[in-house]
Amino acid sequence: MTTIKDVAKAAGVSIATASRVINNSPQTSEKAVKAVQQAMKALGYRPNANARALVSKSSNTIGVLVNDVSSPFFGSMVKAIDTVASEQGKQLLIGSGYHDADKERNAINLLINSQCESLVVHSKGMSDEELRLLANEIPGMVLINRSIPGIESRCVALDNYKGSYIATEYLIKNGHRDIGYICSSHDIADAHDRLRGYYDALRDNHITIKESYIEFEEPDEKGGELAMVNLLAKNIPLSAIATYNDYMAAGCMALLQENEIRIPQDVSIVGFDDGHIARYIYPRLTTIRYPIQVMAAEAVKLSTQLINKEAIQSHTQRLFLPILVRRSTVAVINQNIP
Repeated sequence: MTTIKDVAKAAGVSIATASRVINNSPQTSEKAVKAVQQAMKALGYRPNANARALVSKSSNTIGVLVNDVSSPFFGSMVKAIDTVASEQGKQLLIGSGYHDADKERNAINLLINSQCESLVVHSKGMSDEELRLLANEIPGMVLINRSIPGIESRCVALDNYKGSYIATEYLIKNGHRDIGYICSSHDIADAHDRLRGYYDALRDNHITIKESYIEFEEPDEKGGELAMVNLLAKNIPLSAIATYNDYMAAGCMALLQENEIRIPQDVSIVGFDDGHIARYIYPRLTTIRYPIQVMAAEAVKLSTQLINKEAIQSHTQRLFLPILVRRSTVAVINQNIP
């Protein structure tokens, strides 16, 4: 294991100088900073976050990493965390990672340097190995919406595969066989798992998978609208569409309605998440409930248990199950249900 002594030797500086660079001391020459940083990168050295910030001091603050603070989904997540934090007399510090490894890493480092005693991390960009190392360094770090082998007991996740399977199967049970799928273009586990759920639901019901029925776009309203444009341009006989999330579903629905295609009479739609938008668009959206508020509260409680060194069940992740919410966007088109 690489130590600060190894870094100092490789950089040609004293251990004291290496320590000043690592701790961002202003009393360090630019030459020394560059040499130490290069040595750290070459040796793969990472300052021990536990020793650097979390053991000796605490700001009574919970650090939260989200994808994008402007997203309503993450707003719900942060609100749930803040509710629990307030009950514990704690404050929040929030960083955005945008599914980018470097941005996630920088945000986590900022939260660590701000001496957050707990971390609730929603990371899709950083590798499993790097997050495992961080979890070993940071006693109160919990991952949300991700499951990583080796630190399962520190993970609070949703069965995304099951949710997409349920959504697609619900359409099939209502007589639909020409079912499209509008998927996120982001290369993350959520997108892969939900697409796999769609595939398997079709296979298990003996429906041929057609790649032309699938479109990939940004996971927002604009992406859903563009994906629907592309599907309509193909002139394929779709009777139903499952979507990656409610926002893509909303964009898809707007485009259909602008083209006088009725929902659900002509095309049925199922979303995913059950965010606020699902309740207030018209027709009200049938979707898969993502219990992010409950999951976020569970993540904070777990982090507190870890900090207090309470016993937790090892190698057991907290896997939440999605639930179908039936509203008004799915029609029955065949009473002889397969």
